Amino acid sequence: MLIKNESWTLADMPGLSGKTAIVTGANTGIGYEIARSLYVAGADVTIAARDETKTMAAIAHMSSGQGRGSLKYAALDLADLDSVKRFSEAFCDHHPALDILVNNAGVMYPPATRTREGFELQFGVNFLGHFALSARLSAILFKTPGSRIVTMSSGAYKRVENIDFSNLKMEKGYDAAQAYATSKLADLVFALELDRQIRTMGYQTASIAAHPGVSRTSLQRHIDPKELDERMLAFGETMPPAQAALPALYAATSPGATGGAYYGPDGEHEYSGYPAPALITETAKSTQLAAQLWELAEEATGLSFYNKH
Repeated sequence: MLIKNESWTLADMPGLSGKTAIVTGANTGIGYEIARSLYVAGADVTIAARDETKTMAAIAHMSSGQGRGSLKYAALDLADLDSVKRFSEAFCDHHPALDILVNNAGVMYPPATRTREGFELQFGVNFLGHFALSARLSAILFKTPGSRIVTMSSGAYKRVENIDFSNLKMEKGYDAAQAYATSKLADLVFALELDRQIRTMGYQTASIAAHPGVSRTSLQRHIDPKELDERMLAFGETMPPAQAALPALYAATSPGATGGAYYGPDGEHEYSGYPAPALITETAKSTQLAAQLWELAEEATGLSFYNKH
């Protein structure tokens, strides 16, 4: 573990005045802390989320601090690709640049549910919705010098050894934990493959993955409270959301963060600590898996990252 005085914290985050950022699902938990920290550092932050009432309340709470940037709400439902299109078009119509996109919003262990396009909800929201969002915003990102796309994965991705492409619409049944792990493996594979493709296209945008470690937030609302208590006890040391947000903030802002990297906490099992390179399994590195996932995502969304000018 890094010595605390050498660990990256919010005190190390550079000033972001004049920078524009989008954070998805940032009305609570880790996303809230990411958006708040970017705002405090001077960024103009758009919080893209489904619930306007909750998000406006979150913005009011963030605004009571010492932020030097700005905060605004925009409607986005990642389970509906038409909503992704509407959000992206409206954003690009009103902004000349986008420096930071944080693909943070997520669903964990919900009852069996499908997106508007028929995909299992966790795969559809956590991965496909963010794939579509990133693709639709890629033109403005590619035109913004030094821009970054940060996609949130999870240590849970290691619980699956592959992606079962024959069960992404629950054709063979539903296991909430397996579906969540699958979605987070897809997020990591996506972030790594996107960076490879950006390098091939010759743009300077960096695609980076991050995971928060273990923190108790509303993301776990579908887990029975007693079971959740037992799980948290088994993990040992857990972090408050503000500390769990650090790997994503490091990826989004630090000069030391690099495209194609994956950051998480530096403690034992990556459960807690401060930002450091995280474990990337051979499965996550597989270019064959990446190609198969990419083909599925392009077909499902009708979108591509190529030919963006």
